[in-house]
Parts: sequence; structure tokens; C-alpha cells
Amino acid sequence: MAILEINFCPSCGASVELRCPGDDNRPRHICTACGTIHYQNPKMVVGSIPEWEDKILLCRRAIEPRHGLWTLPGGFMENSETLSEAATRETLEEANARIAISGLYSMYSLPYIDQVHILFRARLLDLDFGPGPESLEVRLFTEAEIPWEEIAFRPVKFSLEHYFADRRKGSFGFHTGDLNTPPNNR
Repeated sequence: MAILEINFCPSCGASVELRCPGDDNRPRHICTACGTIHYQNPKMVVGSIPEWEDKILLCRRAIEPRHGLWTLPGGFMENSETLSEAATRETLEEANARIAISGLYSMYSLPYIDQVHILFRARLLDLDFGPGPESLEVRLFTEAEIPWEEIAFRPVKFSLEHYFADRRKGSFGFHTGDLNTPPNNR
């Protein structure tokens, strides 16, 4: 687990120390003045698998990490939004695409970077889409056209592999996995 260094309490401005609270088993940043415990929790990365007939919408990344590679539209969940709202917002931001959420599809834990990736199946509402500020290009792909060697993130690749296998079977399941180590080449 990567602990981000906090030097001062966001509540009162006093210094903090890293120690285990009496009722806990993990080190936490604790304010030396007001006693506030500052928890650090994984970030939720939420996105969609936008479907149109037999095609999937992918975005070519205009930002790091993995600039220039392809991914599904997704990003960090914001406070005060639901998972499906985050997926819908991220799809609109990255691909200018409007979707209807079909259902939860996959969830991957990446503890080595303190993230959980969650993807929904979604139906594109129309073909009026295009790159947002974080995308160089947005395009529909059939399974045969997917640029597999240029997929930016393992949870996206695994989710797409499951998606096409499920589609061939005629039944979509829910897929989970734990990716405990960084990829070898990325």
C-alpha cells in the first residue's frame, strides 16, 4: 500500500504523525493537535463499454499515463456521484457520447496503485460522438478491429476479452479480478 505523505492536518493546520490508532492495525496520519485521523482509501476508476450494434467505442488517450494508446471511456469517480453517474459523465467528457447504462460488468482491484476499476456495459444513444479534451480520437471498433496491442490498461483489455467471449456465448456475466502487481511492460 502506498501511503501519501501528509505533513499538516487539513482540519486545523497542525502537524500530523504517522502511527496506528488504538483500534486500528494500519498506520494513519493523525493530527497532533485535534486528533483527527486522516484515512487514505483507494481511488475508484469508473467507465463504460459503449456498444453500438456489433461495435465498441474506444478513445485514444491524449493524456498520460499511456498517451496515444486506446482505452474505454472512464476516469476517477467524483464525490457526490453514483457509480453509474460517474460512468455516464466520463463517457460524455472523454468521447462526447451519450449512453444508457445497461449493467455493471467488471471490477478489478489494483492494490499496487490503490485503485479499483469498475466498468458498466452501456448502449450508445446515437452516433454523435467525438474526442473530448482527454482524447485524441474516438472510434467504433468491431472485435476484429480492436487494437489489442495498443490497449492502455489491463482492466480494459481483460474486460474487452470477457465482453467478446460473453457476447459469443450469448450471456453476459460479471467479471472480477485482483491485479496485485504492475504489468511487466507498462
